[in-house]
Formats: sequence, C-alpha cells, structure tokens
Amino acid sequence: MTITEVFLIAMLIIFSVPYLVWRVFRTDYWAPLVVVQIIGGILLGPGVLGAAFPDYYGFVFTKEVVTALNGIAWWAVMIFVWIAGIELDLKQAWKHRGETGVTAGLALAVPLGFGAMAAMTMLATSPGWAGPAGQTWQVVLGIGMACAVTALPILVLLMEKLDILRQPLGQRILRYASLDDVAIWGVLALILLDWERIGRQGAFLVGFAAATIAIRMIMRRIPRPDRWYVSLIWLAACGFAADWAGLHYMVGAFLSGAVLDSDWFDQKQMDQFRHNILLAVMPVFFLSTGLRTQWDVGGLMVFGAAALLLVASVAGKLLGIRIAGRILKWEKGEASIIGWLLQTKALIMIIFVNILLDKQIITNETFTALLLMALASTMLTIPVVAPKLRRLSGLLTKTS
Repeated sequence: MTITEVFLIAMLIIFSVPYLVWRVFRTDYWAPLVVVQIIGGILLGPGVLGAAFPDYYGFVFTKEVVTALNGIAWWAVMIFVWIAGIELDLKQAWKHRGETGVTAGLALAVPLGFGAMAAMTMLATSPGWAGPAGQTWQVVLGIGMACAVTALPILVLLMEKLDILRQPLGQRILRYASLDDVAIWGVLALILLDWERIGRQGAFLVGFAAATIAIRMIMRRIPRPDRWYVSLIWLAACGFAADWAGLHYMVGAFLSGAVLDSDWFDQKQMDQFRHNILLAVMPVFFLSTGLRTQWDVGGLMVFGAAALLLVASVAGKLLGIRIAGRILKWEKGEASIIGWLLQTKALIMIIFVNILLDKQIITNETFTALLLMALASTMLTIPVVAPKLRRLSGLLTKTS
C-alpha cells in the first residue's frame, strides 16, 4: 500500500471507532464524544492495542503516517487554543473583580497546592516521573498546575449539555474559569523560561506588544468576514514567534487569541467554528495524544499515581470553592455545583502536559497518569452535577 492509503486507513480508524463506541454504548451522559475519542486514542496507541497487536500498530502507524497526523494535530490544537483565548471575557471578570478574584484565586491556589504535594509524593517514590530536562520545581509546579486548571472549552460543552451556559450561573462559572485559563499560560511561560534564550524571549514580548497594537488597528478596519482569515495569519505568526523564542507555539496561539476582542466575531459563527474544529480535526490530536501514552514505570504505579492526582485535583478544587463560598456567603449547595464544574479537565490540561512532555520536563509515564486523571475528572462532571442542578434549580438565575 502507498503512504496515502495507510494514512487514510488511520483516519478511518480515528473517526469511526470512537463514534461507534459512543453511539452503540450511549456513553454521552458520563463520557461525551470528546472523552471517548481521547480514550480511543489511548486504546489504539502503543500501550494497549499496540502491545497486544504489534503488527497492526506497525502497519498503520508508521513514521510517515504519524508525522502527517502530528502536523494536523498541531494546527488543530493551535486553532482550538486560539478560540479559547478569544472567548476569554476579561471585561466581565473586571466588572465583578472582587467576587471573581476571590473565587478564581482559591479555585486555582488550593488544588495547585494539593497537586504539588501529590507530585512530591510521586517523586519521593520514584525518580521516573521527572523528565531528563525537568528540574524538581518544574515538575512539581507543572503537575500542580495540571491538577488546578479548568478546561474552558470542555466546560463550555458540558454547560451547553446541562442547558446552563447562557444562564447567569453559567456566565459566572465562565468568569472564574477564564482567569484560571490565563494563569495556566503564565505558569507555562514561567516553567519554560530559558535563561539561554532570555534575549529571544524578551524580544518576543516586545515585538508581540507592538504587533498587538497593529493587529487590533487592522481588525477594527477590515470587514468582519476578512477578520477570520487575517486572524489565522496572525495565529500562525504568533505561534512561530513564540516557538522561536523558546516559549512553545501554544503560548503564542493562546496570546494571539487573547488580544482579540470576541465581539469582532459573530458569536454563532464562533460557536459553529469551534464545533467544526472539534468535529473535523481535533480527533487527530486525541489519537496523537494516545500514541504517547506509556506504562514503563509499571501499570499499577501509573494507575496509582492517576488516582492520587485525581483525589488531589477534585478535593483541592472543591475545598477551594467551598472556602470561597464561605467568604462570599453563597447559598447551600452552590459551592458544590460550581466546584464540580470547575474541576473539569480534559483538553486544556492535556495540551498543557503535552507541552511539558515535549520539553522533557515530565516522562511519558507521568503524562499517562495525568491523562487518566483528566479523563476521570471530566467523566465525573455530568453524573454529579446534573442531579444537583435538578434539586437546586433556583441557583441558575443568581448573578453573583
């Protein structure tokens, strides 16, 4: 067979297997399609089916096919992160800065602390969790942040499913998640700070600030349809510049979206565009993520680490939100609903730990444990939150 034919077989597997599982087993309540796709990537990767059927894996996922898939995955996830940057509503966060600052701060700091303690426990049991280029503080901070982050795009999808996205409660939760979304990229930039490239990184920040002024002037003056195309050029340029500076192209992708105003784009078109990216190309990223999972530290140790990280992540988020609720005098049950929604992980966290793996700060085994934690965290959300919302439906219209 030609490379093209094998590539298309891989695409057939990537799109058909998760969809059939999702539809046949009706997993949507506890595992949305995106979660099934990520699980499918793990199962199709070298650690599971690749180990059981090495001939299948060697035939389909050749070096050339994986290279082609990675190219699609890079661009897909850059667009997805760019959309997340655009949809940050920092104006609303500033308008409600007191309440938002308290809630978002505690929602980030407490699980980050819990996650950092879990990371130190893992490193004390085995040095195999730290990558060859990872200093202890980078590994601890990276794992801690992975436990603290909320996956904003997945949160949007889950709140749409629960029919609360456009309700006042949903908008409040988006404000809290937006600030934490900014924080993860700031922490990533700190972790990736390279003193040997400090000149390049400084030049990038200065150049980015100047280019931002120019792109905002351009975007205001061009027709709305043109803004989509120009902003994709801007995305590619920022991704390249950030990677050249040593900050990783995902930092550039997020920044390229964060400096654009969401009201420059039609909201319905943006929602549809996000949906189309998630439908048409993001499954390739999920598969490429699954191809990186490994169990060399030992299967039980990886699952044990994932369980420890899940407890740290969920308990830390719920405790942080409960403290915020006490300070802000929320109603009974309000902190629980908000906390369970904000503990959703999946995409953004997976992108974050992919970068840590790329930079050899963590190992494939650490990546696998974090990925399993993210999947379990996301799968818990709907089953836990849905019955709580039915009992406390009056909270939906509460604005603060």
